Amino acid sequence: MTTSFTPDKKSLSDMMRSVAEGKIQLPDFQRGWVWTDDHIRSLLASVSMSYPIGAVMMLETGNPDVRFKVRSLEGAEPASTVAPDHLLLDGQQRMTSLFQAISSGKVVETRDARNKLIKRWYYVDMKKATDPNADREEAFISLPEDRQLRNFQGKVVADYSTAELERAAGLFPLGLMFDAMGQNQWMMAHVGSDPNQMQARLLEWQAFTEAVLHPFQQYQVPVITMGRGTPKEAVCQVFEKVNTGGVSLTVFELLTATFAADNYRLREAWLGDTSGEVGIKGRLHQHPVLTNVESTDFLQAVTLLATRARRLEQLQGGKSEQEAAAVSCKRKDILRLTLAEYQAHAPAVEQGFLKAAQFLRTQKMFTARDLPYRTQLTPLAAALAVLGDKAEGIAVKDKLAEWYWNGVFGELYAGATETRFAKDFPELLAWMAGGTEPDTVREANFNAQRLDELRTRNSAAYKGVYALLMRDGAEDFRTGDPATHLAYFEENIDIHHIFPQEWCIRQGIDKRVYDSVINKTPLTYKTNRKIGGVAPSVYLEKLQSDRQAPISPSRMDDILQTHVIDVEALRNDDFEGFYNARRAALLERISGAMKKRIIRE
Repeated sequence: MTTSFTPDKKSLSDMMRSVAEGKIQLPDFQRGWVWTDDHIRSLLASVSMSYPIGAVMMLETGNPDVRFKVRSLEGAEPASTVAPDHLLLDGQQRMTSLFQAISSGKVVETRDARNKLIKRWYYVDMKKATDPNADREEAFISLPEDRQLRNFQGKVVADYSTAELERAAGLFPLGLMFDAMGQNQWMMAHVGSDPNQMQARLLEWQAFTEAVLHPFQQYQVPVITMGRGTPKEAVCQVFEKVNTGGVSLTVFELLTATFAADNYRLREAWLGDTSGEVGIKGRLHQHPVLTNVESTDFLQAVTLLATRARRLEQLQGGKSEQEAAAVSCKRKDILRLTLAEYQAHAPAVEQGFLKAAQFLRTQKMFTARDLPYRTQLTPLAAALAVLGDKAEGIAVKDKLAEWYWNGVFGELYAGATETRFAKDFPELLAWMAGGTEPDTVREANFNAQRLDELRTRNSAAYKGVYALLMRDGAEDFRTGDPATHLAYFEENIDIHHIFPQEWCIRQGIDKRVYDSVINKTPLTYKTNRKIGGVAPSVYLEKLQSDRQAPISPSRMDDILQTHVIDVEALRNDDFEGFYNARRAALLERISGAMKKRIIRE
């Protein structure tokens, strides 16, 4: 479908009339009007001098595939039955400011320079506006709601609260700008209010008409109109590029506006409602490992299921593999979701994320902080949504684990994730049904040298090593307990140095070496405090001889081995021997998780 962009010009008066009548409205995803009093007066001055104020971009309505919930511009109150001809995509702040100041007929609720809420009526000082040496912006003024100016003590110092007082001060109300009858009556009263000044005031009015009224009445606003054939994703993309507010429009907000046209409240479904009903987000975030799941993640998983359903339907209808729609979850695919598709797949996807949380707990990933890739949750949840109870079988769980660890240690979810989602999701399902392994499993590779470089949680593989040690039964040095879900939170398990930092610094060991994950392992907070900064031989003896909970040397050796630590090297404070042996052992663990041989130097 071809997108048409039509450049044009429309008179400001016609645009104000269209706003008032509801022919021009806003898509509901637009933010609110936020311009300050200073902005408004500066804009009015620019129009009065025929200065350009920037183009306005509008979308022609009428495309059944691009339907949004709409709302009128602030201050406009068209009949509720009026359907707009155009939606304003760019220019909301400017058009709303002009409409409020000159066409709404109501006091304008705005903010002052200190961001304090104020109510203002707008006027133009006729003498200043016709003085060629005066600053035009100073000619445009705003008055409080009661049209009285007060000093800091609250005393009225100037009163313009009646039409007679306005005229006496030469303050023309901008609300009459496009009201020909009202404007003429104001002029006649102004000119005739003082018989001795009629000629002078008539000349003043003529000068004012030339300086201010005609520029407003003749002002042409540049308008770019997007035709009704414009697809929804183009609307979203264009809005982001031209939106002068600088706030990115999310796909969730756009889909919310789309579904609202069919009276479905996506925002409330996700966030919950005012009655206290918990939304999808709240139900997912009850699980610590899912607290970083965003609305986009959820919508991507729903879209994977929806596009898969479309593809299967087309294949069953006789289309070839090449002709059938592709499984995908890119931005444009999410925006093409119908409400029926969302409602059909969202419940299963929510269950898929909850099953993903259960699966991750079996892999000893308990919190979002320790999750290697949040993005890997999307295809995992989508696959689990389709698999349902089949995911409880040991063969399926083993394959899911193999795929998951290959994604982690292959570090394949760091970029271009939508493309990988679209490959992994159907390939995972095909693999579970007896097909070939997914490309993620086939392509993943872990470079042995990479292990030395893993020093912080910024790396997915670093988090992977930490979780893998817990998954494979690493026991706490002090308690001898493995990392369970309960112990993780009650005992505050985290990753800590085996050879303490202070000891390593005293020995002159390079920080890049002792900070490697090779020298780190999961331990409880209390155990790490017990270890302190002394040599391993010292803290091991201290732990073994603890009065309250002594540990035999043989039991301690068993515990250390659950962390793939060379016992002899650690007890002899042999950092180099320990490092080399543990490096080799960790590579074996990673190899086992990925189920593939790791090539070493």
